[in-house]
Amino acid sequence: MVLQTEVDRIVKESEVKMQAAIDAVKKQFATIRTGRAHPSLVEGIKVDYYGTKTPIRQLANIATPEPRLIVIQPWDKGSMSPIEKAILASDIGITPVNDGKVIRLSMPQLTHERREELIKVLHRIAEEGKISVRNTRHHANEEAVKLEKGKKLTEDDKFLAKERMQKLTDEYIKKIDIVLTEKETEIKS
Repeated sequence: MVLQTEVDRIVKESEVKMQAAIDAVKKQFATIRTGRAHPSLVEGIKVDYYGTKTPIRQLANIATPEPRLIVIQPWDKGSMSPIEKAILASDIGITPVNDGKVIRLSMPQLTHERREELIKVLHRIAEEGKISVRNTRHHANEEAVKLEKGKKLTEDDKFLAKERMQKLTDEYIKKIDIVLTEKETEIKS
């Protein structure tokens, strides 16, 4: 039974790493603008606040009162200008409008060309996630081979581990494809 627990351990550790790859893909997808306002577009932008790089979400309230509008209301009025500069320096491609009390980001309608560019970016991010999942499978398979050589696994258990890893890999790649399809649909609509 000790042999089976080694296989289980390898598979379980790999599953955690594969889930982390999917989480990373989802997090990157959340930062891609779909034409709809969403706080995650600006939450992570770092602002030079009194010499410290601070995320906007720690300096202001971020709201989406309308589908195409993000409103940023800083808690400290002295942070208005640094927040505005950080947004301009970021790659979100939206010009902030500062009225002295709040910063408004109006989301422009996406053009067909821009949608196609974003879909290409989505596919690149998804492929990076799939590569990460496959690398996890590769490392798990290498570990199974090492355990077999060290006589901690039988040859049958090594093949069982590889088979389970392939099923797990297929499952997680399918999950990435589902997330990709959902985000593509969101961008196309």
